[in-house]
Amino acid sequence: MANLIATILADLRAPLDRDPAARGWLDVVLSYPGFHAVTAHRFIHPLYRAGIPLLPRWLSQVSRFWTGIEIHPGAKLGQGVFIDHGMGVVIGETAEVGDGCTIYQGVTLGGTSLSHGKRHPTLLRNVTVGVNAAVLGAITIGENCKIGGGSVVVKDVPANSTVVGVPARLVMQNGVPVRGVPEKPQVEMPDPNADAIARLQKRITLLEERLQEVEQEETGDTAWSWVI
Repeated sequence: MANLIATILADLRAPLDRDPAARGWLDVVLSYPGFHAVTAHRFIHPLYRAGIPLLPRWLSQVSRFWTGIEIHPGAKLGQGVFIDHGMGVVIGETAEVGDGCTIYQGVTLGGTSLSHGKRHPTLLRNVTVGVNAAVLGAITIGENCKIGGGSVVVKDVPANSTVVGVPARLVMQNGVPVRGVPEKPQVEMPDPNADAIARLQKRITLLEERLQEVEQEETGDTAWSWVI
């Protein structure tokens, strides 16, 4: 019980430390759905661990109805987890969220497998996941990482890194920008945006060359008419 109280107090301090809009502990207790959802999960998760059927899942859906945040009863949350605003956040059954993590609205910690084993991501300490980002599969996000809003992460991310894009690409590590294309791609999935842009650039180049040819032909015809 003492450990549970300490954990809830850490959860209460998290928005006070990380959200400039917080106006005190009473404001958090009364009006922060992220705090409500995490606190409810603190009581639901032990029921799930105890093997009680149906009740944990039903209670998690009640919490989802009131907060807009869906946390599966089996998910593991560390201390001081802060879900900011939180509407649309989904945290899967085998997901693990470390101490001090910050998750913004619309984030999905989802699975990519139909197996019953580990299929959701693990976030280590102090990870920040931006708005509408998706972290998919049994991957590990290292400590102190930042995931840009709208990113889709499908591969492990090393500690102290920043990733952005679809699929997510490493842009900063240990405070140093990562430039150029690494020898081994961080993500093996194709980037449809890059392919489309390359095709457009090639098409524009061909059109510009053709336009120059047409202008030169028209200039030559005009000069010849003056001679006639």
